[in-house]
Amino acid sequence: MKHEGEFSEAAHALLDRDEVEGVLSGAFYTPAGKPSARAPKPAAERPTHYKVICISMYTDDLERLDEMVEALKARGLTKASRSALIRHALEQVDLEKVPKGI
Repeated sequence: MKHEGEFSEAAHALLDRDEVEGVLSGAFYTPAGKPSARAPKPAAERPTHYKVICISMYTDDLERLDEMVEALKARGLTKASRSALIRHALEQVDLEKVPKGI
């Protein structure tokens, strides 16, 4: 007759904890009709014409940018945004006039 410790070791060798928890959470602990939290989501197509980036800006510059966006919105340009204003500014840049200390 096996002792409790021997049974436990045999059970651990046979069953993978993550697999058991996945089955239990997906089949037994999920309300009927609702997908489990572990169910894979279908891959969404990502747009290729733009990328989301992160840049750092000084708080004073960011405040100025936000004030400019608000001024444009007050003029009726309801689609004005930080990124739209930055894109417009990029179109206006003359690289020959950019100071050397930039």
